[in-house]
Amino acid sequence: MSILIKLYNWYICVIKNNMLNLILFGKPGSGKGTQASLIKNKYNLVHISTGDVFRKNMSNKTDLGMLAKGYMEKGELVPDEVTVNMLKEELEYHLPCEGFIFDGFPRTSYQAEKLDALLTKYSLNIHLTIALDVDNETLIKRLLNRGKSSGRADDQSEDKINKRLQEYDKKTKPLIEFYTKQNKYKSINGIGEMDAITARIVNLLDNYLNDRG
Repeated sequence: MSILIKLYNWYICVIKNNMLNLILFGKPGSGKGTQASLIKNKYNLVHISTGDVFRKNMSNKTDLGMLAKGYMEKGELVPDEVTVNMLKEELEYHLPCEGFIFDGFPRTSYQAEKLDALLTKYSLNIHLTIALDVDNETLIKRLLNRGKSSGRADDQSEDKINKRLQEYDKKTKPLIEFYTKQNKYKSINGIGEMDAITARIVNLLDNYLNDRG
């Protein structure tokens, strides 16, 4: 596809407001990765998982991937700017498309501001932020069961799980407030059978799209 055709298709998507850009987030064990995969197929969205983007860049030994790897090997957090630049390249690669579903980013209100600024450069914006609401007791049981089959050390210790959940609560509360002020935050009951949870999300999205016209 030539650059001109690609730009034209992207322009048409934006002008006609046909795109659907979502953020799906939830605590560890909430099932957001599974639901993101199902929702992307339903609405033909591009699923952008920051974990996958990191692994892709490091595996391909891109400049950003090697930069991120350097921080990680020293036990340091990868700066937000590096992550945002990876996302920028991922956005450009997939445009034009019918929309994106972000999984694993943003994690803080600062990152949310960075994401909004990045999307604005492409005349895009987040339409909805959907949180999978699951109580901590249920999550701990899920993660401990997952740890038995996955072998992940951080899923086999209740103390480690509790620390992860506490850290999530600490960082995510401002993020909830950020999107609530934009009238974009929605919470979905994340307890029950996988298909039932998916149906709740689909119902929410279908109602949103119908109202939007």
